[in-house]
Amino acid sequence: MSPVSSRLLVLSAALLFSTGGAAIKATAFSAWQVASFRSGIAAIALFLLLPAWRRGWSKRTLLVGFFYAVTLILYVTANKLTTAANSIFLQATAPLYVLLLAPRLLGEPLRRGDMLLAALLVAGMTLFFVQVDPALATAPNPLQGNLIAAASGVTWALTLLGLRWLAGSEQPESAGAAVISGNALAFLVCAPLAFPVSGSLPLDWAVVAYLGLFQIGLAYVAMTRGMRGTPAFEASLLLLLEPVLNSIWAWLLHSEQPGTASLLGCALILAASLATAFRVRA
Repeated sequence: MSPVSSRLLVLSAALLFSTGGAAIKATAFSAWQVASFRSGIAAIALFLLLPAWRRGWSKRTLLVGFFYAVTLILYVTANKLTTAANSIFLQATAPLYVLLLAPRLLGEPLRRGDMLLAALLVAGMTLFFVQVDPALATAPNPLQGNLIAAASGVTWALTLLGLRWLAGSEQPESAGAAVISGNALAFLVCAPLAFPVSGSLPLDWAVVAYLGLFQIGLAYVAMTRGMRGTPAFEASLLLLLEPVLNSIWAWLLHSEQPGTASLLGCALILAASLATAFRVRA
């Protein structure tokens, strides 16, 4: 595969990931229903599309899968309550918790500049709560949604730490197995609250099918294949398009516009993420 093709695949993954917020808001299904059906379809799609991910299962993959499952559920719930921008950027504070937990859990020491990055992330996260956005039709409870999105940042950090743990101690396929198990667990946990389904429209089913097959399933296939020929630094920059585009799709499709404080918080978190990527490069 050519370098250009590899980078286009990573970019395609970022584009697909970024549609999650707007798509979740486009269905009348409850958060429990979206989280369950989306992840159930995604688990089947990943199992079929990525045969290598069927190997490497262990208690460790299930543990990491648990944290990923919680992240998936929290992300969907937050999107139903607050703006897509707030949901994705508050989840993007995960590096803050990675910095704090990595020394204890993985034995990775803090480096120069870590505290500055942590301060940027804390400042960005704080701005979401200094002035809570007004309620919107697609974001009826911004404060509760922001709190849930912030919690997803913690569980996403634990997922990232777990994937790094698996990469250093298990088969290469264990990280993929953890992703499949996480989606399967999210489906099973939410299923009792997702049924019965009443009053649904074809659009609702089309949206959750898209979320499972494309926004998660095909996106992971594209990212997995694209990462093979794309340097980690370039891939990290391309994937940073996800939170930015996520906010844009929600603005275009649902007229969601976060308040000034939230937009500034998004900018600080994005700046910290870019600084982290460039520091890895150095």
